[in-house]
Amino acid sequence: MKVPELALVVLVGVSGAGKSTFAAQHFAPTEVLSSDTFRALVADDPDDQSASADAFAALHHLAGIRLRRGLLTVVDATSTQKAARASLLELARRHDVLPVAVVLDLPERLCVARSRFGPAVVGRQHGELRRSISRLKGEGFRYVHVLRSPEDVAAVAAIERTRSYNDRRELTGPFDLIGDVHGCRSELESLLGGLGWELRRDAAGRAVSARHPEGRTALFLGDLVDRGPDVAGVLRLAMGMVADGVAMAVSGNHEVKLVKALRGRDGQLSHGRAASLEQLRAEPPEFVEAATAFMDGLVAHYVLDAGRLVVAHAGLREQFHGRASGRVRAFALYGETTGETDEFGLPVRYPWALEYRGDATVAYGHTPVPDAEWVNNTICLDTGCVFGGSLTALRWPERELVSVPAERVWFEPARPLRPDTQSGSAHGVDRPADRAADELDVTDVLGKRAVETRHLGRITVPAEQSAAALEVLSRFAVHPRWLVYLPPTMAPVAASPDGPLEQPGSAFDAFAAEGVAEVVLQAKHMGSRAVVIVCADAGVAARRFGAAAAEIGVVLSRTGRRLVRGTEGSLAGPRIGTEGSLLARLRAAVSNAGLWAELRTDWLVLDAELLPWSAAAAGLLADRYAPTAAAAMADLDATATVLAAARERGVEVGELRDRTTARAADAVAFDREWRRHAGDGPVRLAPFCLLAGADGVYAERAVAWQLDVLDRLVAADPALLVGTPRHTVALDDPAARSAGADWWAGAVAAGAEGAVVKPAGGCENGARGLVQPGLKVRGPEYLRLVYGPHYLEHLPRLRERHVGRKRALALREYGLGLEALHRFVAKEPLWRVHQAVAAVLALESQPVDPRL
Repeated sequence: MKVPELALVVLVGVSGAGKSTFAAQHFAPTEVLSSDTFRALVADDPDDQSASADAFAALHHLAGIRLRRGLLTVVDATSTQKAARASLLELARRHDVLPVAVVLDLPERLCVARSRFGPAVVGRQHGELRRSISRLKGEGFRYVHVLRSPEDVAAVAAIERTRSYNDRRELTGPFDLIGDVHGCRSELESLLGGLGWELRRDAAGRAVSARHPEGRTALFLGDLVDRGPDVAGVLRLAMGMVADGVAMAVSGNHEVKLVKALRGRDGQLSHGRAASLEQLRAEPPEFVEAATAFMDGLVAHYVLDAGRLVVAHAGLREQFHGRASGRVRAFALYGETTGETDEFGLPVRYPWALEYRGDATVAYGHTPVPDAEWVNNTICLDTGCVFGGSLTALRWPERELVSVPAERVWFEPARPLRPDTQSGSAHGVDRPADRAADELDVTDVLGKRAVETRHLGRITVPAEQSAAALEVLSRFAVHPRWLVYLPPTMAPVAASPDGPLEQPGSAFDAFAAEGVAEVVLQAKHMGSRAVVIVCADAGVAARRFGAAAAEIGVVLSRTGRRLVRGTEGSLAGPRIGTEGSLLARLRAAVSNAGLWAELRTDWLVLDAELLPWSAAAAGLLADRYAPTAAAAMADLDATATVLAAARERGVEVGELRDRTTARAADAVAFDREWRRHAGDGPVRLAPFCLLAGADGVYAERAVAWQLDVLDRLVAADPALLVGTPRHTVALDDPAARSAGADWWAGAVAAGAEGAVVKPAGGCENGARGLVQPGLKVRGPEYLRLVYGPHYLEHLPRLRERHVGRKRALALREYGLGLEALHRFVAKEPLWRVHQAVAAVLALESQPVDPRL
């Protein structure tokens, strides 16, 4: 017995027919929803018929959930009445699955002997069943299996679960997806040639098939016919390729209507259909018959490449992928309209792609657009060849677009193909002025979120933290188009048992315990953490980031705020000039260093420090630290005066005087430290990590490779850019460890905040999975700014600090940051990138001691 993989199976039979036994034999317990079970659940008695309404309400609800999730569901109830079956058929229609009836029409006497309800009830049910069997197909059941005896039941050895016609997930390509051809044979042949296909021609020179030397498969997205000059030629080529197994095709609405016209069932000969009929009349009858059968047999959509690719002529909502119903087929063929018409009298298409949030890429056509472009992991490949536009193909999985221009305007469109510069409307969906913002939705980042990452699996973000992130993003962050990455918090090193609170040896031990063989110490600049995005030109910024005119990048804070304003007198003071001037110099440095070509990219994302702190930033530091220093020193001056007076009276104050003197030195040291980091010089940028470009995620590469590339960038403009000193340590060499500790001490003495110790391999996995990207080891004087002027008095307590939560937070943020970069580089929809970016910001709202 064959049953579709995704179906609603309704067991029909009188009490005692053996439905439950049959279900237990052939289906998993979780797949079977029994009316008796649900009566017991709602009334504690499976025979309580007064509970039937509530029982079936619960059963239908659970069945709906299972069907929505794509799970085969079996309903074990008598279902001998048409009304009972009608509600189940409606449930199947609502979830676009095929309804299947398995009827156990066993002899009445046998059922009476088995039933616990007696002959009257069984007799009534049997009469209802006998009147229903012949009508089940008419009611809407796609498949009906009738078992009329115990021998028939026993003969069912197994249930074979069949895949739907549109489920071709085993086909992985590579594919060449071709948009609406509409009879443009010459352009189709040119496009296939550009894609590397070799045409096969018959004796008359007509293209009848093709092959690709790399074994690719062509996939036509429907509307092969109508409007164009050679409908027969297009059909001949496409049919031959499909027959040879090198091509597939889905149906378009024009194929459906042309078939009706060929069979005399469609009097509407508009939209070029009359020309198609005229062209086909010149062909032999057997060709027309074969073409009609070919078009009539086309499937409305396919699910391919393990579910990663869905193709349908007019597109398909995620809820319809792989489903089978009239509603699904209608959407795949005709799309969805708003019910309105535009100024040209044509229906306004509903912009379903703007709301699409599916993992599968959806490729479609139907509505011509001037240029193919990605919208939320969907792409329309109908670029209006027949209207004088172009014929476009998408190479999958490469995601590369290949187009050939139309030879001429073959059919004058009712609405111009190119957008009206005055109104901004295009043929098809009206494109919003700011599409990047229009494609986003607050629900993408709000509520409890589970973000899948390639390095750390699923990372859960609680709802309250998502709300905190949204508050920051909506009030303070830059335009969403630029938010493709936020950096993680820096994980702290464990406290040392003696000596300075933080020492490189603790970081060496931590990485060695994870199995890391080699680490790199990078000097830690004292500045403002900056994520810098820079593009080769404004065109790249507009194309890749949706940037406004003249923008070539942005300088972001670690919370997504604009770090450098676009006008003079900004946060960093008048000496920095505008954000644009900084980015222009950085872009020139990238060009002069030859990195655009070497890295095969036209945009870069860098992690950096903006330094030194200029006059305005020094004021911010003064607001934060100067009052603490002044209060400490003023208090100590007063204490010193009181102690001097006490000593004159002969009071022994030696111990207290010594402590006061030491605290005074601490206060002076605190004041000196913050002033040292508040220099007032020209603003410079210290890039310390090359994060990503068009060619990939560089943040996962070896630290030495990143810093070597950045050294060449710094050399191209040393007046603006600052290099990052570093030192490499082999962790299995005690001498190398000692030399690394000495290097750190020298860097601190030379004015560095401290150092970050990183695994030399970049993104490394250790004994417990992903290893921390870095551990910060700060100098003892800098720690005064963290813990206060007199923190040395509290060293015993500080040595007991617990860094586990902070490290766990840092690692999760690191994994999310990498995920955001991977999604952006892969050209995934911006909302998918923002899921990871917003999660970084959300986790930052966790109540973890920020001083760690």
